[in-house]
Amino acid sequence: MTQTIAPPQPAPLPVPSVAATKRRGALSRTPGRMRLAGVVAVLASLAVGVLGVQTGQAQSKALASAEADTRQLVGIQDVRNDLVVADATATNAFLVGGLEPPAQRATYDEAIASAANGLARLAGSNEADAELLGKATAGLTTYTGLVEQARANNRQGFPVGAAYLDQASTVLRSDVLPELDTLVQTNADRVDSSFDAVSATPWLLALGLVSLVAFVVVQTWLARRTHRRLNSGLFWATILALAASVAGAFVLGTTAASASDVRDGSYADTVAVSKAYSLANDAKSMESFTLIKRGSGQAYEETFQSETAQARELLAGVDDALVQSLDAWTAKHAEIREKDDAGQWDEAVALAISTEPDSPNAAFDAFTTAASESLQASAAATQEALSGAGSSAVLVGWLILAAGLLAAVLSWRGISKRVEEYR
Repeated sequence: MTQTIAPPQPAPLPVPSVAATKRRGALSRTPGRMRLAGVVAVLASLAVGVLGVQTGQAQSKALASAEADTRQLVGIQDVRNDLVVADATATNAFLVGGLEPPAQRATYDEAIASAANGLARLAGSNEADAELLGKATAGLTTYTGLVEQARANNRQGFPVGAAYLDQASTVLRSDVLPELDTLVQTNADRVDSSFDAVSATPWLLALGLVSLVAFVVVQTWLARRTHRRLNSGLFWATILALAASVAGAFVLGTTAASASDVRDGSYADTVAVSKAYSLANDAKSMESFTLIKRGSGQAYEETFQSETAQARELLAGVDDALVQSLDAWTAKHAEIREKDDAGQWDEAVALAISTEPDSPNAAFDAFTTAASESLQASAAATQEALSGAGSSAVLVGWLILAAGLLAAVLSWRGISKRVEEYR
């Protein structure tokens, strides 16, 4: 007896829920579609407001970061400059022999104290830099100890003093300055990143204009459906959202343009002059070491020429007067080299340590004074331009948010009025 196998039955189709059926039914009718259009208009309004406040806050944060990182960068460069000033002073004073001039000793002590205080202050202001600043501080302690040993031996006329000074210079250039150079580059990268963020924020707000397309679509559809050309609620909501977006983009764009001017102007000048100032002071040390080595200091002279050339290139785009002052000093340096190369070492040393008005030291002091004043002025201008610049961005952001919320209310009222009329 055979058994009959029943064919498989098709799976029953899913039965839509009552709620889903009601929703589809509501959207298939004009009042439901009007409400959906109202939701779209409200969301578009809120998008403009939320994007506006986020953009304002983002620009304010970027400006605050640029200000803080710029201050940190300038502080690190100041410490570096203090150290090369101290080294240049110590090496030049070493040429005098015996008891060094009190003025030079005071300059050295002041520069070392300023550098030490600067390292401590900077380590507390930015935790990301604390480790490298700690290493630089340890190297500075070693450097100052070696300089004191060099001085003690030099006062007694012991030749070993030159070895201690050479070792101190090596410690400075291998254990201290490289750490500071790394921090300078790190902070410069952070500053550049912050300035880039400031420039990018107005474009974020410009994306809010895309939301305005939703208003146009909604009003066009509503006009065709109701045979009325204008809905006052949607019209004023559109005007409000458009005005807020355009005004916000203008204000934030103006702020971004001002930040860009600072970046290319006073900030760039600060960095360039600070580097040139440091290079010139380091070259001053090389000038003294060339004489200290007595005939075997050609490598120091080559470094002098390289560093002064770099300083000249940096200053060429900033201030011609500084370039001329630098050239006046290097011309005086050439007089020292002429005497030393001619075998007149004593005369070369006398010229190198002279403080007469037409001496190389006087020319060097004139350059460093002018460079220091220029550096202070550009750094102050940078901080003044960035300080508090983000407050307007925050205010504009909140005003755009308020405009977006008001536009959302007007949009919903305008749609609700048409729904009531349709009934």
